[in-house]
Amino acid sequence: MFNLLLAELKREWIILRRYFTETIALIIGLVVAFYGIFQSARFIAGPEISLGDRADSLVIGYILWSMSIFILGNIAGGLQQEAQTGTLEQLFISPFRASQIFLIRAIGNLTIQLFLNALMLLIVMGITGARLSFPPVLILPLAAVLLGAYGLAMAMGSLALLLKRVQQVLGIFQFLLFFVLMVPTETWSSSVRGLGWLLPMTPGAELLRSVMARGETLQGGAVAIALLNGAAYFILGLLLFRIAEREAKRRGKLSGY
Repeated sequence: MFNLLLAELKREWIILRRYFTETIALIIGLVVAFYGIFQSARFIAGPEISLGDRADSLVIGYILWSMSIFILGNIAGGLQQEAQTGTLEQLFISPFRASQIFLIRAIGNLTIQLFLNALMLLIVMGITGARLSFPPVLILPLAAVLLGAYGLAMAMGSLALLLKRVQQVLGIFQFLLFFVLMVPTETWSSSVRGLGWLLPMTPGAELLRSVMARGETLQGGAVAIALLNGAAYFILGLLLFRIAEREAKRRGKLSGY
């Protein structure tokens, strides 16, 4: 398994070097898009109204959303690319399970994605003037968000495995995630907020906004809810992927398009 991790890290590094220009262009596009959203929010609020920590919360939500679409593209998009190039079948006849391969690949890609998202966060903080805190405890809600994101990516990967082409579904799903991560659920009423905790990544995103934007301390109960939410979606996504893997083998859908 360790050799597989080293191989995937090497693979991700080669891909990053080979398509470095495309990666930088994607980051620039995301930063420009956020700047447009930020300026629109300031225009709607009016020059006499200060956004305060709401602007910081907006920055956190957008960075989490961009990280989520990177993760979705890495697993679901990677499956489509493997099918298109005709190498998908080789993955499924390797000594490792396909779910293990894609999870290890995701871990290898995570190191690069965290660096790229940190770079994007610094750029966004520079152009918006956001002031965020980075206490060590934020690793717990961040882990909850990452678990949920990878669970959703595995679930979407199961669709890509069976349907092969899911670009439109991925596009719609990314807009749904935009709503989930950008809208601050902590401002909802108590009755609706309880339902919000069932949404993917929402509890972890709420805690990150509280810690990084408002400097609040973490409560043990809230952290437990966030981690349970992330773990539940991760286990569900992994289960769906393994079911789709068996079904794809039964139907003989591993040979590409």
